[in-house]
Amino acid sequence: MTEIDELSARVGEACRRAGLTVATAESCTGGGVAEAVTRTAGSSAWFDRGFIAYANAAKVDLLGVRQETLGTHGAVSEAVAREMALGALHQSDADLAVAVTGVAGPGGGTATKPVGLVWFAWASLGGTVESRFEIFGGDRAAVRDQAVREALKGLLDLASREG
Repeated sequence: MTEIDELSARVGEACRRAGLTVATAESCTGGGVAEAVTRTAGSSAWFDRGFIAYANAAKVDLLGVRQETLGTHGAVSEAVAREMALGALHQSDADLAVAVTGVAGPGGGTATKPVGLVWFAWASLGGTVESRFEIFGGDRAAVRDQAVREALKGLLDLASREG
């Protein structure tokens, strides 16, 4: 069992114990968090749905991210990650949501937003909204893999506290 599989199973256990469900809102991971979750047997008891909002228009249409937020901060930002997480909560029946947006590479990085920069946000119906960023090393696959792992770690932490 991989570390990602173990994390997903632990998220599931915490959610089942607390009667919580999860939604995902993903950009640079392209559904990787939702895939990891649904690879876990029994996840239908605690996983509601996932949104892959890769394009900015999809972030607006599916998750209600404000065009003004995208214009001011860019897609890879704390503000957008937070709006994505809250949008996933509002567009689902979930109790918890995680959002991921970043620069997986190999191109697309800038001086202020380098390749490997990923913003995360976790939100709950209970009113919690938390966010943070990581700068991961490695190639595109490595950045995405590390981002999935970090998203699950944050979900586990939130599910443990919310339950």
